[in-house]
Amino acid sequence: MAFLDQNPAIGYPLVAGLGLLVGSFLNVVILRLPKRLEWEWQRDAREMLDEPDGYDPPPPGIVVERSHCPHCKHQLSWYENIPVFSWLALRGKCRNCKAPISPQYPLVEMLTMLLALVSVWQFGFGWQGFGAALFSCFLIASSGIDFRTQLLPDQLTLPLMWLGLIAAADNLYMPAKPALLGAIAGYLSLWSVWWVFKQLTGKEGMGHGDFKLLAAIGAWVGLSGVLPTIMLSSLIGAIVGSIWLFAKGRDRATPIPFGPYLAIAGWIVFFWGEGMIDWYLRISGLA
Repeated sequence: MAFLDQNPAIGYPLVAGLGLLVGSFLNVVILRLPKRLEWEWQRDAREMLDEPDGYDPPPPGIVVERSHCPHCKHQLSWYENIPVFSWLALRGKCRNCKAPISPQYPLVEMLTMLLALVSVWQFGFGWQGFGAALFSCFLIASSGIDFRTQLLPDQLTLPLMWLGLIAAADNLYMPAKPALLGAIAGYLSLWSVWWVFKQLTGKEGMGHGDFKLLAAIGAWVGLSGVLPTIMLSSLIGAIVGSIWLFAKGRDRATPIPFGPYLAIAGWIVFFWGEGMIDWYLRISGLA
């Protein structure tokens, strides 16, 4: 770690390459985890209802099965699976069936690389930089899944929360108490909004995964970062959501995933929240 800190000309390209590789894996998680979970839920439901378990082959796993074209099932060779470069070389099409390949693949890979670079630029190449990059990767995967399926899996949100609390136990970013209070406040704040809205309208305004994601973010940003995260995510959601609804010709009753906005706001607050709060206090005259 010290060697990379002293030789950033080696460290940054290394992190960029690793970021692209991890981004390729995150694409697999985003695309395969929801299908795997749905298959497991259906299997468990059949067991609980004592229904016959017909032949229902499981979808591809996240780690073992090789990547393939979703259209023709052509298994990708190693040179077809190089992050970003293969997509560009193939001009965004499958080599076998010429079906279009979603731009999600290079976008997620480049985003992961960028956030990993920001992590080590902000915190260095030690454990803080590694933890910040890990936090970023969990947020990317959670946002991608929520954006595609309006699902925030416990398999991502809960480990992210525990990792934040474990980091706080070693005072990596903050002491344990603010992290614990941040996790509690993050969960209860959105749960309270959900409960009040349900009592008034009889409808559920958001999914329970949003509570858990904000709890996870709260464990990383601490108690003081929860309110800025909520405010910033609401602002981003209002702006981006309105633009998306207008572009798609949808009305305001259309459900919109809130997880990506929470993730964006939580990431910003984690990296620059303290400076944002100080800036606000100065311009408001409260400092």
